Amino acid sequence: MRTTRQLRAPKAAHLAAGALILAVPATAVAVSQADAQATPSGSDSLHATLADTHVAYGREVTVRGTAPAADAGERVNLQFEAAGSSTWRPMGSTTIGDGGGFWFDPRLTRSGVLEIVPSSGATAASPHSVSASSSPSSGSASSPTTGEAALVPSAAEPIQVDARLRVSAQSRDVLAGSPVSIRGRLLSGSRGSLVRLMTRRGAGWTTLASTRTGPAGGFDLRYVVPSTGRSWVRVAFAGNQDNGAAWARAGELVGLRQSVVSWYYDGGDTACGFHATYGVASRTLPCGTQVTFVYDGRSVTATVDDRGPYVYTRDYDLNQNTAAALGVSGVATVLSSI
Repeated sequence: MRTTRQLRAPKAAHLAAGALILAVPATAVAVSQADAQATPSGSDSLHATLADTHVAYGREVTVRGTAPAADAGERVNLQFEAAGSSTWRPMGSTTIGDGGGFWFDPRLTRSGVLEIVPSSGATAASPHSVSASSSPSSGSASSPTTGEAALVPSAAEPIQVDARLRVSAQSRDVLAGSPVSIRGRLLSGSRGSLVRLMTRRGAGWTTLASTRTGPAGGFDLRYVVPSTGRSWVRVAFAGNQDNGAAWARAGELVGLRQSVVSWYYDGGDTACGFHATYGVASRTLPCGTQVTFVYDGRSVTATVDDRGPYVYTRDYDLNQNTAAALGVSGVATVLSSI
């Protein structure tokens, strides 16, 4: 029977970024002699190596561990500690393989630190554990006696987990001067986190609006579209102690104005020298310019392929396909992106 002695305190570890949460129970498997990493002769310490120290939200990370081969068959636990917390929580348990190797593969949704500790009973518990009730892996250590050395917990290993944003990427048609609302969720569920609505300007990104997340990470970004035209937008999160930075495409904002249109059949030659399937005639816009039209709940993006109309107060002449798609049968007032 193995006997235990008092544990040596492991090396101090510094948090890379805050708390770490397990999305689903971790799985753990003992590995063979060929997979085990070499352990220094005479060492009684557990050793942990992370396959990656920076992972995406919800992705698995492989935590490979080694122990003295003489400890084959012993149970070990993987645990984590949240930033600002003194409580370690269990993430999985496994048995040391014949060669002294083993591994865990938890799915992570928060940043934090990982540590491998002996299970209670056969060996002593981690000295980091704050109480026997904080996790099954943090039971009271066996009374120290003389004899074979007890396993010592591994050093705490930091890992950063990026956040994830859930936003609908779609085209949003908005009358210039009117507000638009873009809703979504920061999946980490962190309340009070700052998120921004941004658009590309030159070589960089400009903030259009910002807000803070509510319960369960939900947010509602509101922005008044100032003028006509198109702008691609995204939602960005700069990161905090819980998660690293993230961004997600939010689609396109199309600012609209009122325009008077008529329609014609463009079966002959066009001034631009080509026929667009959804074509439109304009007096001034360059050939090939795309214009979005919205009418009676329908939306069509047409291409300028002709000149006209030459009737006072009319802004555009729609070809037969564009007019039919919008449901315009004569002269009508529609919304246009230019």
